[in-house]
Amino acid sequence: MKPRIVVTEPLPLIDKELEILSTYSDVSVLNSVNEDVIAEAARHADIIMVVYAKITRKIIENAVRLKGIVRYGIGIDNIDIKAASERNVMVVNVPDYGIKSVADHTMALILTLVRKILAWDKYTRERKYSGRWTAPPMELIGIELADKMLGLIGFGKIGREVAKRARAFDMKILVYDPYIPKDIGIEWNVRLVELDELLKESDFVSIHCPLTKETYHLINEDKLRVMKKTAYLINTARGPIVDEKALYKALKERWIAGAALDVFEYEPLPSDSPLFELDNIIMTPHIAWFTEEALKRLEFTACEEAIRILKGETPRNLVNREILSRK
Repeated sequence: MKPRIVVTEPLPLIDKELEILSTYSDVSVLNSVNEDVIAEAARHADIIMVVYAKITRKIIENAVRLKGIVRYGIGIDNIDIKAASERNVMVVNVPDYGIKSVADHTMALILTLVRKILAWDKYTRERKYSGRWTAPPMELIGIELADKMLGLIGFGKIGREVAKRARAFDMKILVYDPYIPKDIGIEWNVRLVELDELLKESDFVSIHCPLTKETYHLINEDKLRVMKKTAYLINTARGPIVDEKALYKALKERWIAGAALDVFEYEPLPSDSPLFELDNIIMTPHIAWFTEEALKRLEFTACEEAIRILKGETPRNLVNREILSRK
């Protein structure tokens, strides 16, 4: 009997994936994030491939043949790692597929904020720049990025790519990352500081750390009050790193100048979210990674990792490596 793979949510290149995977396994595509649906479909699965669905202890314990869980993406906060490790199930992610894409999107958000691109587009479409010249409104004046301070929370691969791009704009860079050695600061010509100092000095605060117990609501009301009134907050990492209620209050009461979010505490963003009421925030729907190049890397790398598991090989991006000593 062929091994079985369950794909919880198909990505756009799923047909290409099926061509690759069907040589090695039977593949079921669910298009569901429902726990009960996944648990039933994965009962006899060897591998689960997942985007955003939560792979819970119930699903893992119900899957009697499960060998691996492959996450399309970097973050693994939607997978019960402990439950998987207890059953010697390999958890694999795809960490490098969208590094440049997310860094590009981060800079795009910063530029959109400071040059008020959305407001100028609206101004032009409303025919205010039509027929005769008028002086542009001062409330829409932009600022240059040169010599501005960019504070990066997290200095892994994406943070470093953002730093490269910021350097091209002649920005100065602060970094808060308690997990990197001090010589990284010298190597990258960035100043390593504590979080409060970064928040106090930065004109832009951009988040690039993983979501963990330590980083949940890392940016809360107290931290937002430390930021400059002229500063902007950008989050392309994980939504719950920012206390969204506190951010709404900060934006509503103008403690900070604005924000740009690609991620949210609850996704998709609830239709009644008060963030929609604000005029000093830019929001995109968790698509910082979504480029042609990144999508191909993501889907094909995930397939390669699934095939390695089926062949009895060790995946290149195994998260819970401690299980190898028990196999």
